[in-house]
Amino acid sequence: PALNTRNFASCDNSPVTDHSLKDLVHAELVELDDLPALDLALYAGEVHLWHATLDSFLAENLEHVLAEDEIVRARRFHFAKDRNHFTVARALLRKILGRYLGTNEHLHFSYGEMGKPCLANDAGQPLKFNLAHSGGRAIFAFSQGRELGVDLEFIRADMTGDEIARRFFSEYEVGALQAVAQNERQAAFFNCWTRKEAYIKARGEGLSMPLDSFDVSLAPGETAALLKNHTDEAEIARWEMRSIPVAPGYVAALVVAGHDWRLRTFEIETPTQV
Repeated sequence: PALNTRNFASCDNSPVTDHSLKDLVHAELVELDDLPALDLALYAGEVHLWHATLDSFLAENLEHVLAEDEIVRARRFHFAKDRNHFTVARALLRKILGRYLGTNEHLHFSYGEMGKPCLANDAGQPLKFNLAHSGGRAIFAFSQGRELGVDLEFIRADMTGDEIARRFFSEYEVGALQAVAQNERQAAFFNCWTRKEAYIKARGEGLSMPLDSFDVSLAPGETAALLKNHTDEAEIARWEMRSIPVAPGYVAALVVAGHDWRLRTFEIETPTQV
């Protein structure tokens, strides 16, 4: 099927001025029903990023794609909205993975010590992936053999206080946040939050990694970067961090091992009534 494109705004509403944003301005649109026939290849020098609006899909039409343990997890959510978002996000992940792997068979996941998912029995299978969803939107990242992490956050004013920053950010980041103009502080807070989350997800360590043990850039308009790892200086050269333009009201970040890769972006969609 032919691909259309969609534009995304910069995540902090600032001009697109650095290489980490230019790759992401145009997303190729893919209808869910067209996915099996899509001419799609993921090369070693690429990272593919997929956006989705979860409320555009009917969870009841996709639940059958999930594994039994995922259905159990979905049913633990108290609110139907959260249950549906989890169901749709996991189903889309499975459908996109199936397209890359060229299979309609049921995929089996295993989980790292800190919960990072991967393909079970993936010896010889270099496909890596990560996902995040928040506020009804989701992002999925895929690569051939490169560890990666992605984070997406819906902007909430009640999360941007100094007390939260002092609890979760490094001393350097707290100082950098306080140096930002008041009208840009919310964007700076969520830049920091998503970049830190994406980094620890890429490493597969979750919150077992002290959040004050590394520093990231955060000022709006500043290039996304891992500035310092206080326990391993080599980490700075290992990873590339990028801001991801997303819909207004959201902030997102991507961290990928290595620097010699290019980004290709997609939006998967389907009418709610289908």
